Amino acid sequence: MRILIVEDEPEMASVIKQALEAEGMVVDGAVSIAQAHAALRQGVHDLLLLDRQLPDGDGASLIAAARSSHPDLPIILLTGKSGVADKVQGLDLGADDYLSKPFAIEELMARLRAIGRRPAQVSIPTVSVGRLTFDFSAREARVDGLPVPLPRRQLLVLEALCLRAERTVVREWLIERVYGFDDDIQSNALDAHVSKLRRQLESVDAKVTIHVIRGVGYLLRAANHG
Repeated sequence: MRILIVEDEPEMASVIKQALEAEGMVVDGAVSIAQAHAALRQGVHDLLLLDRQLPDGDGASLIAAARSSHPDLPIILLTGKSGVADKVQGLDLGADDYLSKPFAIEELMARLRAIGRRPAQVSIPTVSVGRLTFDFSAREARVDGLPVPLPRRQLLVLEALCLRAERTVVREWLIERVYGFDDDIQSNALDAHVSKLRRQLESVDAKVTIHVIRGVGYLLRAANHG
């Protein structure tokens, strides 16, 4: 999952980013409505965390533009405006949820999980390939029901490959799912993560293979695929 945080308070943005990355998510940041518009035009984000009090205006004004180009993009407003009228206004403008500052990170994570469980946002709760099952709600890989622990980048790679299992995944799209705007991407970094993931899946006998489609990308399929 790739999340855009629109927050102009550096300390708050840093705390949220660290918490989300600890859960294996890719996080991008913007400090203004203008920066957020530019980021959203990339069309790579799965969720928007949006502050209302930004240097160039009310962050809620971004909701309509975000909805016009990404109708299903979940949006959570994070703001110091805690009055009932403010909450009603934010929700009526199209936000999916509203969290008043200060808030506990644990509550934010719980709200993210709740949004992720909504049928409209998760059309494929799980995918099974070979003996491997990927649960998109829990963001967990399992083989015969047993969890497969994976480092953050490998988990992101597997999540993206499972989302398009049995189909070729273009390399550029995979990079968008695994890395944020500010990440320093080495030329062979993605290949290294794929290679390590392949070895890990082999070690637990997941009965899947990750094929390299030269010049195009990768393909995850069952090992006994004809």
